Amino acid sequence: MDRSDGLNRLVLVVEDSEVDREAIDRALSRSHPELTLEFLADGNTVLDRLRGGARPALMFLDLSMPGTDGYAVLSAVRADPDFASLTIIVLTSSTTSADIDRCYAAGADSYIYKPVNFALFRTVLQGAVDYWYSQPNH
Repeated sequence: MDRSDGLNRLVLVVEDSEVDREAIDRALSRSHPELTLEFLADGNTVLDRLRGGARPALMFLDLSMPGTDGYAVLSAVRADPDFASLTIIVLTSSTTSADIDRCYAAGADSYIYKPVNFALFRTVLQGAVDYWYSQPNH
């Protein structure tokens, strides 16, 4: 991806696990060095961050976080019309159909299971970024 193409390269990652944040950083830094990754360690400040800084094109969102969990973040972001075009990718260890259905009903654009194997994790993240950046609104 060329930086001169005018695409928004900011990706917001909301993830409480330091290990997972580091894995996401390593994976996307290798596959998509042109991206700017910004990390939030909890869901409590997501809306303030979205309202107060550069607008990301994508947001990876963990579901299971202390305080404001991913479901609450997803619902709050989708309730604000200013963020209707923000692509939200739920990235979680849950594979239950109830969680998947709940996320899509709340407005998630994608639901991705976090594989334990790093190579597969990198492939999954790369595929998600490639897919969403190929869509017309990015």
